[in-house]
Amino acid sequence: MLRMKVALLLALTVFGAAACSPKAGGGGSANLKDDMDLGSAAAKVSVVEYASVGCPICAKWQKEVFPAFKAKYIDTGKVHYVFREMLVGQGPEIAVAASGFLVARCAGPGKYFAVTDAIFKDQEQAFQAPRETLLDVAKSVGMTEDQFNKCINDEKAIQGLNDRVEHHSRDDHVNSTPTFVINGKGMEPGYHSLDEIDAAIKAAGG
Repeated sequence: MLRMKVALLLALTVFGAAACSPKAGGGGSANLKDDMDLGSAAAKVSVVEYASVGCPICAKWQKEVFPAFKAKYIDTGKVHYVFREMLVGQGPEIAVAASGFLVARCAGPGKYFAVTDAIFKDQEQAFQAPRETLLDVAKSVGMTEDQFNKCINDEKAIQGLNDRVEHHSRDDHVNSTPTFVINGKGMEPGYHSLDEIDAAIKAAGG
């Protein structure tokens, strides 16, 4: 079982009660200092994704749609992609997501997406053996077991994650993942095919 500061995670579970499924939601696109992003910030179109590495629908989208989306829009400089951390579900979904995001942040900006991609890929395994799976992911980006243990128990980092989730839930009105916001306009929360993303980007002037 993952070693975490349970008291500090209690607040996380309040926002983590949101669903990993379509519900009405909002979203914002103003850049935040803690945003993780890919692509050119000068791109005409911004695509903000609110997601959780513990959300099965998010994992499905990352596996099935994101590679083609990245090749078509991010790698070509047409889209500035912003990833915002959310915690959804209950039990293992939140535990995996919280620890996974902590590890991704500890790995550093240059390895952040390598960590989240690996967790999405091994999500089902992470639900069954969270510590072992996330430790393997951490080691794959150069972290030691001692660094991993310190990372997932860092009270300041846990509070920072809590603050980000609270902001996205309260101020951006996001209560479900994945939620996509394209040039400030939110799509219906949930899984979207590349064709649906294409249409929304075209409507946004991309």
